[in-house]
Amino acid sequence: MSKVIPEITLHDGFQIPSIGFGTFRLRGNDGAAAVASAINHGYRLIDSAYNYENEGTVGAALQRTSIPREELRITSKLPGRYHTYDQAIKTIQESLYRANLDYYDLYLIHWPNPIQDQYVEAWQALIDAKKWGLIRSIGVCNFLPEHLERLEKETGVLPSINQVELHPFFNQREQRTWHEQHGVVTESWSPLARTNNIFNNKTINDIAAKHSKSASQIILRWHFQHGAVAIPKSASISRQLENIAIFDFVLDDVDMTALDKLTREDGRMNDQNPAVYEEF
Repeated sequence: MSKVIPEITLHDGFQIPSIGFGTFRLRGNDGAAAVASAINHGYRLIDSAYNYENEGTVGAALQRTSIPREELRITSKLPGRYHTYDQAIKTIQESLYRANLDYYDLYLIHWPNPIQDQYVEAWQALIDAKKWGLIRSIGVCNFLPEHLERLEKETGVLPSINQVELHPFFNQREQRTWHEQHGVVTESWSPLARTNNIFNNKTINDIAAKHSKSASQIILRWHFQHGAVAIPKSASISRQLENIAIFDFVLDDVDMTALDKLTREDGRMNDQNPAVYEEF
């Protein structure tokens, strides 16, 4: 299954699958079983975070699968309370210890926390951790263009990836355009926007019927055709398989335009605006 998932090359030359597996709220034995199941059914990009409190769960899942470590792309994220340089370095090391890993494939700053205003210092820590071999590629989450521009201006290094809230009800067109112009890959968190009851949307269901696909497959294909790496989560084997079975059909321009038009000015699910939001 993993062989049919196209890969995306980041601007630093590192390659990742074009769809991955989210792990938010997957913890403990059940969480490890769900992550191991995802890996065994074809997922190779696994997304976690220090603040999810499940890096150990992901590490345990890796012990339950026979897939070689070098074939996997494991992600974690630096929390807002550890943005000073020394704290960031120690947190990256702790993330590795928790998961029992020698390196992370991707490590991201979870939020810019602009009021705290230490994200450049945190970014320098990620740059150095990559030099030391603790991380293979470095990126951020929820950074606005002005945050990204400042990182490049002050360190000379632009993130390889920016993980942002992205779904048909909040399509982030301007943000995605900036990414495309600067070679930053867009990654989508909450790609299916489940809390917004998106599966009852008539436009999505009409397109699903047209292609004989599920609503989730239509949404994930929309992400893929926009060049965004979606990271859906599901503990169900059937849903896990369904969510990566999106490479045998194509949404036409009419479909894509109709889905793009679903975006809303207030489309954020939890009103977490990176211009002001502060993560703990």
